Amino acid sequence: MIKDPMLALMYHIERVQKETHDTFTLELQPRRGVEAKRFAPGQFNMLYVFGAGEVPISISGDPAKPRRLVHTTRAVGTVTKAMRKLRRGDVLGIRGPFGTSWPIEDTKGCDVVIVGGGIGMAPLRPSVYQLLSQKEEYGKLVLLYGARTPADLLYRQEMEQWRRSSDLHVDITVDRAPAEWRGNVGVVTTLIPKASFDPLSTIAMICGPEVMMRFTIMELQKLGVQDENIYISMERNMKCGFGFCGHCQFGPYFVCKDGPVFRYDRVKPFFAKGEI
Repeated sequence: MIKDPMLALMYHIERVQKETHDTFTLELQPRRGVEAKRFAPGQFNMLYVFGAGEVPISISGDPAKPRRLVHTTRAVGTVTKAMRKLRRGDVLGIRGPFGTSWPIEDTKGCDVVIVGGGIGMAPLRPSVYQLLSQKEEYGKLVLLYGARTPADLLYRQEMEQWRRSSDLHVDITVDRAPAEWRGNVGVVTTLIPKASFDPLSTIAMICGPEVMMRFTIMELQKLGVQDENIYISMERNMKCGFGFCGHCQFGPYFVCKDGPVFRYDRVKPFFAKGEI
């Protein structure tokens, strides 16, 4: 029996975690009788809040634990603001997973550089889980993460755990910071020249504001990383998840159907054009 992809499955909230002043994480479990769906790093779900509407949100949990569905989002619109008011035991509708994924399997034998900006760390987080679960298959693993201020950093405890691990090199920076901050200050691109990886054997995965991704790509190109080895997540204006509504048209592509993860060389001609 083929399940209707337009039909939402019911999940209940197990945990609500405040990340920053406007960002939160929901941990969801399928209700009794609902079969959890496996997902790949980089994919997204459509989350339906009863009485408010539906929004596309990247999956930010561990792909090895599909029954623990995790979503991190910012409260910026009607639906996500309603979602922030939900509590443990409340019910959400879930459609998905949808979209393309990060090229985890295709990067075996290579160094991997992950660059996240702000809430762009959420779609990248599942890739970190999967890479670490099979570290022996890869070369160097590098995670570079930037946010506006220390208060805007996501997953702070987990980041500290990763920083202490010998399997993953983690470097964090903020655009501005109070006097007591002892870390890096500056945009995330300043971390790239300091990182240790082989540009000729590196796969880069980038997610964040488009201006941040554009300058990150430029820095990687300066070091010799090839366009076909750079992947970006273009989560913008997605609404239906099927490419029907046209909100997310990006040149010849629909982000929800053909993305959200794209190989950079395929979108390079129109990536930096503001009118697209």
